[in-house]
Amino acid sequence: MAIAGDLTAASTAAAKLKVSGSFFALVLAIVLLGGPPAALIGVATILVGWLRWREAGHYLRQNLVAYAVFPLACGLAFHYVRDSAGIGRGDAAFYVLVFVTFVAALALNFTLTAGYQSWLEGSRLTAKAREVLVPLLPTELYNAVFVVLISFVYVRVGMVAIALLVVVLAGFQHLLRELLVSQHRSNQLASLQLGMMSALLHTLDARDRMTARHSAAVARYSREIARAAGLSERDQELVHTAGLLHDLGKFTFPDRILSAEAPLAPDEWRLVRRHPYQGAKIVSQVAGYGPIADIVLAHHERVDGAGYPRGLAGEEIPALARIISVADVYDVMTARDSYRKPVSSGEAIDELRRVAGAQLDARFVEVFVELLEGRDVSFRHADDADFDAELALERRVHAYAAGQP
Repeated sequence: MAIAGDLTAASTAAAKLKVSGSFFALVLAIVLLGGPPAALIGVATILVGWLRWREAGHYLRQNLVAYAVFPLACGLAFHYVRDSAGIGRGDAAFYVLVFVTFVAALALNFTLTAGYQSWLEGSRLTAKAREVLVPLLPTELYNAVFVVLISFVYVRVGMVAIALLVVVLAGFQHLLRELLVSQHRSNQLASLQLGMMSALLHTLDARDRMTARHSAAVARYSREIARAAGLSERDQELVHTAGLLHDLGKFTFPDRILSAEAPLAPDEWRLVRRHPYQGAKIVSQVAGYGPIADIVLAHHERVDGAGYPRGLAGEEIPALARIISVADVYDVMTARDSYRKPVSSGEAIDELRRVAGAQLDARFVEVFVELLEGRDVSFRHADDADFDAELALERRVHAYAAGQP
């Protein structure tokens, strides 16, 4: 059964790991047969599985080590604790010990297997755990309960438990494949949707030379303000993402507005006032990005209620949108690639303080001023802000697929 589970394993392409039902069978071997027999079954499982998967030699060696070590170690520990404590097969403590052994074997197997992959990639084991192990935990807990149940049936009626195991193992493999296919599709969808928004901003940048750099600068400044203001890491990430996408709605502008140096006509100004709405509409199409869309929609509101598009005032404006407003105004004033003549950081700070309490949130203005006064020129004039580096598309794809904005 362990060999059959490995031959029908499902692969996680993103993490380059294989997940199979052989683990399920090996834990039962640990409990019912002991460590050395379970280790021999584990080694045989990998050798036969290699005939199908034909993995590189170093992967074969690593898998052999993992499938020998975790059954042997956990088997020896299980039987030592059982014998030392005088636990009989019919005792409740026996089944608790089976459950604990499953969890320990899972942790040790994952550490050996994913740890090696992380070492090859130069990545963190914790990141690999979030990517692969966390999504599978509900299924693995279900499996742990079934291992306990099958152990119970085996103790009571013998070989009938083996037939039950075959059925459960087949069901596990099916559920696992469906889960991993769904995860792969989520990654593909995330890559497409986030990639499209990135492409829109780069296209806009080709028409308006400051857009991508400005978006990156606003995102960077906004996250620093949120961090200094004591906001949570989730809010810091939200405001950073919203900063990157806050001007996405300008994609609808004709070139005459993007490059306008003279005052806008009334009909042009009406179009400008709609760009937060257009940007929020685009962003909201990405599942889970609703909070970011709300921030994008409100980033041109003013605390005195004179902003647009909805004329919100004070606390009606989301706090993260008020942060972006401060960063946005500052970068427009100090940027060297702006269509207006840039001012010094000191002059921009004076202007921020002048409009604090009317246009901008006074608290976030002062937080930002303190940040600026303690940083160097490269921070105060974000000429090197890089949109692609701030976007970190691959990381966002994985976060999106995991249900994180």
